Amino acid sequence: MTKTDLIDSCEEQFEEMIGQFLDNEFAVADAFLPQEIALGLRANLLAFHQAGLMYPAGTGRNFDFKKNTAVRGDSIRWLEACTKDIYEDYLLQKVVAFINHLNHTCYTGLKDYEFHYAIYTKNSFYKRHKDQFKHDKGRQFSLVIYLNSEWDDKDGGILSLYTGSGEARVKPLIGRAVFFKSDRTEHEVHPALKKSRLSIAGWLKSI
Repeated sequence: MTKTDLIDSCEEQFEEMIGQFLDNEFAVADAFLPQEIALGLRANLLAFHQAGLMYPAGTGRNFDFKKNTAVRGDSIRWLEACTKDIYEDYLLQKVVAFINHLNHTCYTGLKDYEFHYAIYTKNSFYKRHKDQFKHDKGRQFSLVIYLNSEWDDKDGGILSLYTGSGEARVKPLIGRAVFFKSDRTEHEVHPALKKSRLSIAGWLKSI
């Protein structure tokens, strides 16, 4: 699929996400990724995890393992823009299409992105926070895509978003995406209670 084809095919979904964001401070898009793509990315993440190629995530710029694990417990692996993996390539093409649509329709001035796989093993979490660093204002929007093949309320791992209207809770269902402002919307990942919680998280950046 060419970049033009992808933009054309996703324009309605992008517009729906923008409308939700303007109304609610965040957007939830089911089937942001086709099932085949989401399952391929899920298989990639599990293979990286099994091979020991996922690494503890940090907070801020200075990594202190003990301090960081009190705040967040996920392990991550960054995606490369030059990937040869067909599932990663589809995802990143769609991210670029979304960036282009936001720039064209909302004049957001976005120029780059960064994304990583994330796994929250049983009982791990990420306490309430914002995504933008204090001394680095590049991250403008956050985008999280879920890769859990099955998920029930008893599995935990719910995302809470704290907006001016109160708390919104989002279940991490496969292919679903959540979109919000990195410097505005505080959020947290509640503990995964029964099994590992899988996702790809990233940021749309101005620099």
